[in-house]
Amino acid sequence: MKNLYTLLLLNFLFVNALFAQNTTVKGKVQNEEGVALQHVNITVEKSNANTRTDEYGNYEMKIPAGKYTFKVKLMGYAAQTTTVEIPAGGTQINFTLKDAKNDLSEVEVFGTSNKQQAKLDAITRLPLKASDQIQSISVISNKLIEQQGALSVIEGVRNVPGVYTYATYGGVRESISSRGFRGIPTLKNGVRVMSDFRGMGFSSDMQGVESIQVIKGASSITMGAATDLGGPGGIVNVVTKTPKFENSGNISVRAGSWDLVRPTFDVQRVVNKSNTLAVRLNGAYENGGKFRDHMGNESFYINPSLEWRPDAKTSLTLEMDYFNEKQAVDAGTVNLSLGNKTNQIYDLPSNRFLGFESDKTDTKHSTYTARLKRDLSDKLYLRAAMFYSNYDSDAIKTGLAAARGNGINLDQVNIYNRSIAHNNAREDKNTVLQLDLIGQKVKTGGISHTFQVGGDFRYLDLYQPTYNSIAVDQINVLDPSTVTNQLPSGINPAFQLTTEVQSYDYRFGVTIQDVIQVTDWARAYGGVRYSTNKTRDNGASSSTSSFWNPLAGVMFTLKPGFNVFGSYTNSTNPRSASVVDINGDPLGAERIDQLEAGIKSEWFNDRLRFNLTFYKINNKDMNLEAFNLDANGIVQPAGYYIKGGNDERKGIEVELTGKILPNLEVVTGYAYINAQFKDHTTFVPGSAPNNTPKHTFNAYANYTFDRSSKLKGLNIGAGVYYLGERPYNDWTQAGVQYHAIDPNTAPWFNKAYTLVNVQVGYPVTKNIMLRALVNNIFDNVGYDAYRSNFIDRIAPRNISGVLSYKF
Repeated sequence: MKNLYTLLLLNFLFVNALFAQNTTVKGKVQNEEGVALQHVNITVEKSNANTRTDEYGNYEMKIPAGKYTFKVKLMGYAAQTTTVEIPAGGTQINFTLKDAKNDLSEVEVFGTSNKQQAKLDAITRLPLKASDQIQSISVISNKLIEQQGALSVIEGVRNVPGVYTYATYGGVRESISSRGFRGIPTLKNGVRVMSDFRGMGFSSDMQGVESIQVIKGASSITMGAATDLGGPGGIVNVVTKTPKFENSGNISVRAGSWDLVRPTFDVQRVVNKSNTLAVRLNGAYENGGKFRDHMGNESFYINPSLEWRPDAKTSLTLEMDYFNEKQAVDAGTVNLSLGNKTNQIYDLPSNRFLGFESDKTDTKHSTYTARLKRDLSDKLYLRAAMFYSNYDSDAIKTGLAAARGNGINLDQVNIYNRSIAHNNAREDKNTVLQLDLIGQKVKTGGISHTFQVGGDFRYLDLYQPTYNSIAVDQINVLDPSTVTNQLPSGINPAFQLTTEVQSYDYRFGVTIQDVIQVTDWARAYGGVRYSTNKTRDNGASSSTSSFWNPLAGVMFTLKPGFNVFGSYTNSTNPRSASVVDINGDPLGAERIDQLEAGIKSEWFNDRLRFNLTFYKINNKDMNLEAFNLDANGIVQPAGYYIKGGNDERKGIEVELTGKILPNLEVVTGYAYINAQFKDHTTFVPGSAPNNTPKHTFNAYANYTFDRSSKLKGLNIGAGVYYLGERPYNDWTQAGVQYHAIDPNTAPWFNKAYTLVNVQVGYPVTKNIMLRALVNNIFDNVGYDAYRSNFIDRIAPRNISGVLSYKF
């Protein structure tokens, strides 16, 4: 009997081993003309199976029997994805690849369709594509960035309705706004870079950018406090490229107006035969491109990354991103209006510069990212991520102050005193740790759940030195002979360190989110976050504040591809214990409430998408500083705060993106923003926050000639971007002092401007592409301004050409 049991056990093990054995899959890959293709990458999703075709186009791999998705890629050809059931006895699968220039690439504001956009979970923490999220999310793809030739984040986010430039601070930082909130946070790979609560932005290189992800509205459910990343305006996340487990490369050179020279490269390789390790390296060098005379620009960028997949259930991705930039700070132009009461911006010619050639930024910025994913089952996985950023920046900038007395500036303000000073020097170190348990379509009874449970820790280490300013000279901005761009020989720019601030912030949060598929046509969204904040400045520690932020929403599928949604969430603005009322009692945190509803729809087999969003955001019972008039009628702080005000933002956002025709791609959007102060003690009721337009509009179309045309592969694109007029400053009430604004003085409005850009691309061969870009083709004049400072002109008409080689 014992021998019988042994025999049965051996037989069982043999049968199982037999079924577990790999079976052979082989075949051939050719093009549409029947020509065999060599060096084609063939990978199998959720496995380590990978091979390449030989010189005859043949391939062979071993894989267990089952259902698999094969990905077939070769540079110059459209990638092919096929799902096949592999029998135990093996099979043969042949592939025919289409010429890439005969097949349109996906170019969508929302990125790749039918799956979650790469690394979107760094800011949403849920495994859902953008169109399935309850928040308003847009993803700008690398292909769209490449087509448009975008060299800055601002140029990329103009493809998203309601997202616009707040200010550029001398053309060296990219401050971006949304829904009437100034300077929303900009992240890189999920971590904040510039921690200044005012959202002053930072400069970045676009060569390593895989996508730009934009959440509009409150993101507090995953990001925490309104003063950190959970602000009600939204966030922008710049995502860098990582390996795609293919052997490919791209080198290019761009040259254009104002002596612009920009070589770039992007190379990726599979390192080992078992296809478990891949690397990627991006880089760029840029020189020139500043439209004003006497202004220079030089930057260097490098972006290495590595991904390891030791087995089918585990992946580890490591990234490093380094940017070193030295560029001139534009002193901008001035407003000639007496009392700064009307818009009389002086249109300073491009060949003139009001600053000094020594006005330079010196920025060194590096980010480090580690992501780990481990599948626990086909429905559960663990996700861990660590993000670190070090932003070390300083600048010397010319300041312009209107001269007073001596009978000058009586009719207009054209005489200015010039000085030089350090500008926003800081060493900004940010660390983020995230750990999540994710469930995908987990069933409890007849209900399906997609959920996230996780925690995160954020740590800020910020050093800010302050220096004295140095008076230089007096100029007449209308008389070029009075303006020199070299520091006078008698000026010794030996700045004195006046103050140093070292601050540390500790932020911890726990988030729970659940998307419940109640029926085939109804989903419920719910989530809550608990956050704690603690700040320590120069050795002085503040009390720890804690708060809860909920999210709730529903989405109804009225028919396949047509969803109606509605949601509520809020943000919390924690205030320190020093913010007290007239009795000395702390006023506590502020709460900002958001309601959002709309339509997310997909048409013609997801070729075209139309989204419509309505939102209303209210910040009530804010903590506002109280003021009194002294015996001389001068406004003075009262030394306490009061509850008051109602900042309201409401509006509509419309976007249409996709393919209207097989050869015609479009990205369009319009936003109406009604932002105003209501029932306010500081600002005039009905007035709008500074730099908030009522209207923005964007449209881009790209047409590619198909294979039946003599111009096959030629693509022509054109884009329009409109930014409406906006108040340069806030409008304060009488008896209130705010940012040195003259009380009860209506602000002038910065004029609207329209940019029209055109691009033409032609594939000379399968590997060589030529592209010509003309930006601001009608040479429109427009200005972005931060209050009465940094009045920066948009770039005049400029032309550039790009030659690229793919291998």
